[in-house]
Amino acid sequence: MTENENLIEVSDLKMYFPITKGVIFQKKVADVKAVDGVSFTIKKGETLGLVGESGCGKSTTGRAILQLYRPTAGSVKFKDVELTELKGEKLRHMRRNMQMIFQDPYASLNPRMTVGGIVGEPLEVHNIAKGREKRERVQELLRVVGLNPYFVNRYPHEFSGGQRQRIGVARSLALNPDFIVCDEPISALDVSIQAQIVNMLEDLQQEFGLTYLFIAHDLSMVRHISDRIAVMYLGKIVEITDHNTLYEDPKHPYTQALLSAVPIPDPVIEDQRQRIILAGDVPSPIDPPPGCNFSTRCPRVMDICKEVDPTWQDIGENGEEHWVACHLYE
Repeated sequence: MTENENLIEVSDLKMYFPITKGVIFQKKVADVKAVDGVSFTIKKGETLGLVGESGCGKSTTGRAILQLYRPTAGSVKFKDVELTELKGEKLRHMRRNMQMIFQDPYASLNPRMTVGGIVGEPLEVHNIAKGREKRERVQELLRVVGLNPYFVNRYPHEFSGGQRQRIGVARSLALNPDFIVCDEPISALDVSIQAQIVNMLEDLQQEFGLTYLFIAHDLSMVRHISDRIAVMYLGKIVEITDHNTLYEDPKHPYTQALLSAVPIPDPVIEDQRQRIILAGDVPSPIDPPPGCNFSTRCPRVMDICKEVDPTWQDIGENGEEHWVACHLYE
C-alpha cells in the first residue's frame, strides 16, 4: 500500500442508540442519533484530527470504526475490507491491525493487573508470544514509550497519569497495528505532560508508519499533530480540509465560532479580534432540528437552512480539497 492510498474509508456511517419504554415488553420509542451519516477517508501514514464540542459524537465515531460499537448503518473499509460485515474470528484477526488509546488513563487500565500483564495481554490473546518472549517484548514496548522496562511487576496505582497513558500507548502498539484511534489521549493529563505525549505519538508515527484518527478538544494541539482536520457538530461532519487552511480560512460558521475561542498568545491581536458567541444550546441528538443541524444557533442562518440539509461541496482551490456542508457555498 502506497502513501497516497486510503487506509480507512468511512461512508454514511450512522450509530443510533435506541431509547426503550416499558419494563417487561420493551418498545423502542426513539433513537439517540450519536453519529448521523458521517463520511471521510484517512490516507496511510496521515493523522486526521476530529474536533467538536462534547457530545457531538467524536468518540462514538472512533469506536464504530473499530467495531467496538456495531454501526446502525453505513460502510467502514480498512484496506478495502468491509469491517461491518466481519464477525467472530475474522473480525478478531483484523483487530490486530487496529487499536485504540482511551481517554481516561485511570479507568482504562485494570487495577488488578501488573503493567506486564496489561501490555502483554494482546500478545497472549492473539497467540503471538508467551513466557520469556512475551516478557522481553513487553520490556521493549515500555522502552519505546519512555518507561523503565523493569516496571513490569508494578500496578497502575503506582504511576502518575502521564505514565499510565504511556502504558496505554504501549498496549496499543503491542500487535504492531497500522491504525490507531487516539480518543482524546491528552484531555485528562496536566498541561505540562500533554506536549510530551503528543510529541511521543508523533515520534512513534514516524518510527512505525502509523495512521491516526486523533480525537480532541484542544484545537491548538490538533493543528500541531494533524495533517487534515474534520469538524463535527451534532453527529455530522460540517467541514474537512488540511490543518493550515482550516485555521487560516475556515468556511463553516460553526468552525469560525470554534476557532474564535482559541486564545492567541499575543495580547495585541487577542485584544483586537472579535469573538463569535453562539446563542442557545446544542439541540438534543434525540430530536435534531430539520434542515441543517446548526441552523438553531448559526449567526448567518437563512430560510433554506431550516428546511433543507446542506450537501457536501468541495470549494478548494488550486487542487486542494476543502469540503464543507453549508448552504452559503452552494
